[in-house]
Amino acid sequence: MSTVKINDNIKNEITPILNDLGLSLSEAINIFLHQIKLNNGLPFAVKRRGIVELNDGYGSYICENGHLHDYSKINFKKLEEEAKNNKVYNNIGELIQDIEKDE
Repeated sequence: MSTVKINDNIKNEITPILNDLGLSLSEAINIFLHQIKLNNGLPFAVKRRGIVELNDGYGSYICENGHLHDYSKINFKKLEEEAKNNKVYNNIGELIQDIEKDE
């Protein structure tokens, strides 16, 4: 018989889940240990997620949430030209007047 120290907070949170599954904490720990043996390691990936730059020359990257931010398909020159032609408003009233004028 071995003794394992378990954080009381997590134990209290998982006990109802294990009860719903018909498992005791001891049985769940034994299942976990058998999975380690079967997988020759932890049965899941243990890693830190961080931002991964793709070095594609466009500043594309994979964020810490695993989402691809691909800037390779953006035409920055076209965006710059469009930005030069955009009108600048000093306040919301000017914007509304311009919108109403176009209607």
